[in-house]
Amino acid sequence: MTLTLLRQSGRLCPALSNCSSFLQSSAFKRSYAVRSRDVEQVLSAFRSVVGDDGVSLGQAVREQHGRDESVHKCKPPDVVVFPRSVEEVSALAKICHHHRIPIIPFGTGTGLEGGVGAVKGGVCFSLRMMDQVLDLHPEDFDVTVEPGVTRKGLNSYLRDTGLWFPVDPGADASLCGMAATSASGTNAVRYGTMRENVLNLEVVLADGTIIHTAGKGRRARKTSAGYNLTNLFVGSEGTLGVLTKATLRLYGVPEGVAAAVCSFPSVQAAVDTTVQVLQAGVPIARIEFLDDVMIDACNRYNSLAYPVAPTLFLEFHGSARSLDEQVSITEELAKDSGGSDFSWADDEAKRARLWKARHDAWYAALALRPGCKAYATDVCVPLSRLPEVVVETKEDLIQNGLTGPIAGHVGDGNFHCLMVLDPNDPEEVLKVHQFTERLARRALAVDGTCTGEHGVGLGKRTLLREEVGPLALEVMQGLKATLDPKNLMNPGKVL
Repeated sequence: MTLTLLRQSGRLCPALSNCSSFLQSSAFKRSYAVRSRDVEQVLSAFRSVVGDDGVSLGQAVREQHGRDESVHKCKPPDVVVFPRSVEEVSALAKICHHHRIPIIPFGTGTGLEGGVGAVKGGVCFSLRMMDQVLDLHPEDFDVTVEPGVTRKGLNSYLRDTGLWFPVDPGADASLCGMAATSASGTNAVRYGTMRENVLNLEVVLADGTIIHTAGKGRRARKTSAGYNLTNLFVGSEGTLGVLTKATLRLYGVPEGVAAAVCSFPSVQAAVDTTVQVLQAGVPIARIEFLDDVMIDACNRYNSLAYPVAPTLFLEFHGSARSLDEQVSITEELAKDSGGSDFSWADDEAKRARLWKARHDAWYAALALRPGCKAYATDVCVPLSRLPEVVVETKEDLIQNGLTGPIAGHVGDGNFHCLMVLDPNDPEEVLKVHQFTERLARRALAVDGTCTGEHGVGLGKRTLLREEVGPLALEVMQGLKATLDPKNLMNPGKVL
């Protein structure tokens, strides 16, 4: 369905008039058609659930909910609704299911693969009003949150408890949105991704049914009971249901934190050090890689003086005694691999200065070409293959005249090219698109994945088929058909 039939006083709503041509499309007539006389009935039903102020047809609001942080074009929904409870989400879903209206869940819009675009029109469920931390069990190290709660918001709530939630994708994303994309980030080498840190989910299915993937109220830290439905929905990107609650693992705030920076003569030397640090059992919390181009950009942006060379940024968590030991072992291993200019600090201000280049990498990359936009690629490969893939990728960038400094979560083999491009230059946009496909296939060729943490969304559906194969994809399609037989949940994404 698309609600582009929406009318005011018998005329097409001006805010939606630019979508009217979609009504004539074969896709609309085939899949999601709603008779014009039913449109006001649908809107009235929405308003009966969430009130007049919970339904928006405004163009600015729709466009805000039709884009994320990716380079994909804005695909606004036809209407945005703002539920305040799981009961309202369920009631709205039942209306959409009855009228065959697509549903697009929306958290904070910080995704990077076009996952919130309403490619077939429909209704955006904006979940920001559901922003409560519901159940905190400090003694059990878990918490349950609604979908409007963000990563920073939760950690602010936890400030006086001695606990924190460490999964950090960079953006202040909603936690249910992070679960939906199986997000991770800089801390994953120590604390894991969202997939390892979600204990239970409350999900509203396409027909309005409410399920709890591990059983209502269950929050055991491990289970072997039945199929792992929780991890079926983690990474499903809104295509199987709307995540309305997440029960998450928490961790104790580390007694002490230390940071270190070290330069290397080559990518191989930096990766060798990473592998040796992990093999030595050092419980490293973060181990980030910046290539020479990225370091040079950071030096210029922040007036820093790091050697222009492949560089590791490290962070250690633990007691004062354990920090000294971790840093000492790491420094020795780094020197054995040719590392130099090893600097470390445990004072908060000094740590911030050491890590400033890594924290500002995105903005430093943008500053290479003022007025342009940036797009972050995302692949993950086995650690042993990382150096060759990074070197080949750098050669590809140079040969094609593209700007793409590299930053990566090297402890996981996950890295990003921060592609800086002019979105108004069709030729450059095409070159970047072709480069990202080559990069993904380069990762697949060495037994890696086309996406380590950003998700599939719109742009990597073909690559997903290449990665998992047709038989596994058929199983995914079968699961989708069982849970969402009308294909209403975020259609056009993932599969």
